[in-house]
Amino acid sequence: RHRLMVVPPDFHDEQRLLTHKLRISGCDVDIERSYDTFGNVVLDLGLEHVERDVTFTTWAVVERESAVDGRDTPDAISSDQRFCDPSRLTRPDEALCAVAAELQKTGARGVELAEQISSRVYDHFEYRWGLTEVTTTAAEAWAAGVGVCQDYAHCMLTLCRLCELPARYVSGHVLGDGGSHAWVEVLVRHPQDEGALQAVPIDPTHDRHATLRYLTVAVGRDYCDVPPTSGTFDAPYGGTLTTQKRAAVTRVDYVRPPRRRRPGPVRTA
Repeated sequence: RHRLMVVPPDFHDEQRLLTHKLRISGCDVDIERSYDTFGNVVLDLGLEHVERDVTFTTWAVVERESAVDGRDTPDAISSDQRFCDPSRLTRPDEALCAVAAELQKTGARGVELAEQISSRVYDHFEYRWGLTEVTTTAAEAWAAGVGVCQDYAHCMLTLCRLCELPARYVSGHVLGDGGSHAWVEVLVRHPQDEGALQAVPIDPTHDRHATLRYLTVAVGRDYCDVPPTSGTFDAPYGGTLTTQKRAAVTRVDYVRPPRRRRPGPVRTA
């Protein structure tokens, strides 16, 4: 059995899925598509026999829109307690609790507090690949002071939740080659709906807000909810996994904002 979480959602704030394809070579496969409790697309694959290897190739075209003249209305998100509570990989220890207490003393709230948390994580870490695993907890990564994007994200999630900021893990891509990427969406009060929240995407690995260069694939409490690929197989030998990704812009449409009428002389009869 194999599970893929590589297809972007139909809609995610201003991101819209236009089309996607999945090609599998190397064996016959039964595919079952479903949605998890977070709304992510899940592909469960049944492979009875693999002679040597199996290759999954997926394409997706998404559309991203930027605000015109700053008049965008973010999607309204219902409150979800799962994004407030510690998860398997974001359970805090004394060190992270102490950092959260320091951050709360600044008096910052909402997005400002989230930005301070991102900067604190960014300043604490040295980006080094190969020293942590997908099972490394936020507490373990913080103690080591080194890690990759998922470690940055897990530590920011932990601190956000300790500071009473709901936040969720995002798995996706940044334009260019390389692997997948992880960042955080902090859930703050919606500007037009007092009973709802809006997602503010922040990338602590680079200490910046996620821009149109970021493509969301799945969201969850931590990495455990959204691994791009997972599964099991039965064989008398081990296996290897290799991945390759490329994300690029295919077209840009410019929308001219409406012209503002200049005030002129007032005519009187």
